[in-house]
Amino acid sequence: MPNGLDPGLISGLGAAVSYGIGSVLQAAAARDVEPTAGLDPRLLLALARSWRYPVGLGLDTLGFVLSLVALRSLPLYAVQALVAGFLAVAAVAAVVMLDLRMRAREVAALVAVVVGLVLVGLSAAPTRATLAGTGVQWCILGAAVALTLVSVPVARLDGPPGAWGLGSVSGLAFGVVAVAARLLSAVVERGRWADDLHRLLTAPAAYALLAAAVLALVTYASALQRGSVVQATAPLVVGETVLPAIAGLALLGDHPRPGWEGVAVVGFVVAVTSCLVLSRYGELEVPVTSRS
Repeated sequence: MPNGLDPGLISGLGAAVSYGIGSVLQAAAARDVEPTAGLDPRLLLALARSWRYPVGLGLDTLGFVLSLVALRSLPLYAVQALVAGFLAVAAVAAVVMLDLRMRAREVAALVAVVVGLVLVGLSAAPTRATLAGTGVQWCILGAAVALTLVSVPVARLDGPPGAWGLGSVSGLAFGVVAVAARLLSAVVERGRWADDLHRLLTAPAAYALLAAAVLALVTYASALQRGSVVQATAPLVVGETVLPAIAGLALLGDHPRPGWEGVAVVGFVVAVTSCLVLSRYGELEVPVTSRS
C-alpha cells in the first residue's frame, strides 16, 4: 500500500484492540458466574445471561474478521504476533474496567511483549498461503480432536494452575483456528460461490476450525474463572502465536523479509518470554464480588 500503512497491519492492530477489550468483558462476566467443576459447555449459556459476555464475544468475532483481512497480505506468524498484542490491551483495560492493580514488573513485561511483537511485525514479508494437501488438513483436524481430549483432565485443575493450563489449551485451539483459516483462504478460489461453498464443506480444515473455535471459547471462559485475566491470557498468547508461526513457516510458505530472520527470532523470543513472565507473576488482584 504505497504512501500509507499496509491494510494488513491496520487490520491486525484493530484485531488486537477488539480481542483485548472483548477478553476483559468476558472476564467480568465470568466473575459473576459460579465456577464449574470441570469443562462444561453449559458455562457459555450461563455467561450469556450477562450483557458483557455477548458483547465481548461480538468483539472477538470482529477481531477474527479483522485477522482474516490481515491474512490476505501478511504471513500467518506476523498476523498472529500482531493479534497477540491484545494481551497488552487486555491488561490495561482490566485496570480501567475491572479496577485491578498492575505492578511495575507487569508493566515491564507488557512493554517487552509489545516490543517483541513489533519486531516480529517488522520482519514479516507480504505473502499468500500456498495450497496444502488434504493430508495437512486432516492433521489440523486431528490436532483439534487431541486438544479436546487433553482439555478434560486439565479442566480438573483449580486456581492459577487451572487458569494457566486451560489458557494454554485455549491458545493452542485458537492457533488451530488461525492455521485452518489460513488453509481455507487458499482453498477458496473466489470464483462461483457454489463451487467455493462445496470446497469449504469438503475441506477437513473447515471442521477443524469449528471444533477448535468452540473448544477455545469454553476453555478460555473456564480459565477466566480460575485466575486473573493476565494469568489466563498470557499462556493463550504463547499458544496462539507459536503454533501458527511454526505451521506457517513449515507448511504454508511463510517467511520473514530477506535479512530479517534474526529480527524475527529475537522478536519471538522476547514476546514469548515476556508472556511466560506474565503467566508466572501476573496475579492482578480481582475484587471479591458477592453472589446472590
